[in-house]
Amino acid sequence: MKVGIYGQFYHKNSGHYVQQLLDLLNQKDVEVIIEENFLKLIHENEEIDKTYSHFSTFEELDNTYDLFFSIGGDGTILQTVTYVRDLDIPIVGINTGRLGFLATVNKEKLVSSVDEILKNNYSITERSLISIKTSKGEETFGGLNFALNEVTVSRKNSTSMISVDTSLNGERLTNYWADGLIISTPTGSTGYSLSCGGPVIMPKTSSFILTPIAPHNLNARPIVVPDSTEIKLKVSGREEEHLVSLDSRIATLPVETEITLTKAPFNIKLVLLEEDTFLTTLRKKLLWGEDKRN
Repeated sequence: MKVGIYGQFYHKNSGHYVQQLLDLLNQKDVEVIIEENFLKLIHENEEIDKTYSHFSTFEELDNTYDLFFSIGGDGTILQTVTYVRDLDIPIVGINTGRLGFLATVNKEKLVSSVDEILKNNYSITERSLISIKTSKGEETFGGLNFALNEVTVSRKNSTSMISVDTSLNGERLTNYWADGLIISTPTGSTGYSLSCGGPVIMPKTSSFILTPIAPHNLNARPIVVPDSTEIKLKVSGREEEHLVSLDSRIATLPVETEITLTKAPFNIKLVLLEEDTFLTTLRKKLLWGEDKRN
């Protein structure tokens, strides 16, 4: 078996869990390749006897990997996706921080959980992504023209609202006068969109959510559309530029740039243990008071 490992940070006490993972994989004679910067962080904080191979770019990976471990939280998984892309490698999210919707492997149960995963005792949930194109060309996003959670257009260097002219499959929907507009996948429905009043959507629902950010018109509400819909946006406002973000990646575009959003041509695979269902996580994260009473 061959696995990759990625992490962004080395949190306090997280070294214990990283060492647990490496020890277990070594015991199982698993070939381990670690992202270069994360491997440097490990060496700076821990003394490890074994020498590990490393990778630093998507181009160094291929579909010979059986699993890809993401150590951190949901934000780390979003970065992991930029490495895995369309390689169809299942991602195992080990949560070394707070409760996450994507990183569901509990750090306190790391050894037993990973042991089950190495025995193939897990299921796969596939998550859709959003793809973006602009009239300015693909170089804006450096090849990373997709998002697992959401694409957001928002104002830049101004307290003034922006106007987001929006059409669906060539038919005009409306002109949002707001701080911005979030276009979310079902996976991203529990993130930024939710905090702006958007609905929670089950992961297997084939849909996108359009959620305005602080709209001037109080009648403007989130709308759910099929993910087969082509969404076109054009931002205007007092400033000459506006921001567009793909998950945690941010770029600047000139106003009046035409943005086209569609469903990406590939999905991301996430590993789930039997107890790590979406509804279980939803109850813990959004209905925590109820779980505590039970």
